[in-house]
Amino acid sequence: MEKIFDNTAVAFALKNNTELNKAYYLFKLISSNTLVKLGTSLTNFAISTNLPVKGLIKSTVFDHFCGGVTEEDCLKVVDKMYTKGVSSVLDYSVEGKETEQQFDHALQMTLKTIEFAKERAAIPFAVFKPTGVGRFFLFEKKGENKAFTDAEQQEWNRVVERFDLICRTAYEKDVLLLIDAEESWMQDAADDLVLDMMRTYNKEKCIVFNTAQTYRWDRFDFVKNTHAVGLREGFHVGFKVVRGAYMEKERARAEEKGYPSPICATKAQTDATFNKTMTYIAENLENKMALFAGTHNEESSYLLMDLMTQNNIPHTDKRVWFGQLYGMSDNISYNLSNHNYNVAKYLPFGPVYDVVPYLIRRANENTSVAGQTNRELDLLDKELKRRRSK
Repeated sequence: MEKIFDNTAVAFALKNNTELNKAYYLFKLISSNTLVKLGTSLTNFAISTNLPVKGLIKSTVFDHFCGGVTEEDCLKVVDKMYTKGVSSVLDYSVEGKETEQQFDHALQMTLKTIEFAKERAAIPFAVFKPTGVGRFFLFEKKGENKAFTDAEQQEWNRVVERFDLICRTAYEKDVLLLIDAEESWMQDAADDLVLDMMRTYNKEKCIVFNTAQTYRWDRFDFVKNTHAVGLREGFHVGFKVVRGAYMEKERARAEEKGYPSPICATKAQTDATFNKTMTYIAENLENKMALFAGTHNEESSYLLMDLMTQNNIPHTDKRVWFGQLYGMSDNISYNLSNHNYNVAKYLPFGPVYDVVPYLIRRANENTSVAGQTNRELDLLDKELKRRRSK
């Protein structure tokens, strides 16, 4: 397999020298665990005490990792990336909300992104988080099979209605829909809901995709079991396969409550679970499956390229997508696109302060993934040197 991910000229073609330097210094900051922890504390303190830090946040991490405040803001970024064949997934990245009004607002924003996607080839997917449309507590209680009060049951019914409206709208507009995964102790209820949505809206092809976080050791069997249900009942099964985003929180809760950790014991085990799950789906495309491989890992990306070759899957087959986050791994995204693979960047947007929890998670994730930030720095440095030598 040709090693394509070192081509920095392709990776950073859309960035001018000022943007490259800015990205370099941002990743330099993120590479320090101490600075990330300090920055997180200072940011939370500044927001809670109403210090005027919005402009600083917006001009640094927000502009690097987000498309804008509104979906309209994102269009400039969407169109720019699409000139190089990289698509966008507009992600309304507001987290931790608790009120019905906030959930209804998130619902309307998600429906709006589906409408955006219907009108633009550059936006093939919409996405939402289960807890964007319902309280975390409800998902947790439902997953534990505890009885709802009458008021909670009515509230849960509204969650189901929001899920169904989003999925039905995606089906009617023919827009692919990714449903994110969250913490394990609320995920069972979300998985059951997504399965019901697949039953209803994936009869002709895959519209609704669930997410498998493969740092959980049980997710390969979960994907296989979901596929078995789909085959038995006659509907398509789509999965976004990722490594995962809540590892520290998962391990801490398992230790605190005294149950076995749902997280793989080692990074190597997580990598193996990811690759095995991705391979299973890639080899079962003809058996009513579809894959969105969300990964910043170059070895996994090369593996999927190999799998497509071995299984005679064209680069442009719409049942297989590679995905990365905006602001990260441009060497993977743009070089894959340059070789005609389907690639989409998650493009978060939302009010600056509301998106801060997402940004903090991104920064923490970068420091906790060994080598990820150093790889970004090396590639940026290589491209800056290449340009200076021209």
